[in-house]
Amino acid sequence: MSNNAMISSVENDRVLVLERVFHAPRELVFKMFKEAEHLKHWWGPRGWELSACTVDFRPGGIWHYCMKCIDPNQGSFFGMESWGKAVYKEIVEPEKLVYTDYFSDAEGNSNDAMPSTNVEMEFIDLGGQTKLVSRSVYVSAEALKTVMDMGMLQGITETWDRLEERLNECK
Repeated sequence: MSNNAMISSVENDRVLVLERVFHAPRELVFKMFKEAEHLKHWWGPRGWELSACTVDFRPGGIWHYCMKCIDPNQGSFFGMESWGKAVYKEIVEPEKLVYTDYFSDAEGNSNDAMPSTNVEMEFIDLGGQTKLVSRSVYVSAEALKTVMDMGMLQGITETWDRLEERLNECK
């Protein structure tokens, strides 16, 4: 296992905790989550791109985006769009980011049929490297199981792999 492998665990049946060390300074890792220009390059699993991305980076502000599958090898997913939005609750730059994550439509209306998630990200300075700890609190154990069954862990692993590649390009 390389030292930048993702570690995942579940607390209280409904909290997904992800940890990974990135070989980049904390300010740069934080910046990747803050600016649309960076997010467009790495957010989403492999074969997906952000076809829309607007960021209002402040408490109460909204990040609204669309992930689109551009990989013909992904079968029925090819051409599919997935809209989401995050509402920022707390921002302590470059240490902490707290937001609520929703499935949404192109207009930014939340999809109440799908569970929202409260996400807290901690950026820990390791002297030139950064440990990212993400805690996602789901409404229930069932909601967490639903997203895990959708392949979310693989998606996040690929997304964070792409983040590492973007960090290497920007260092």
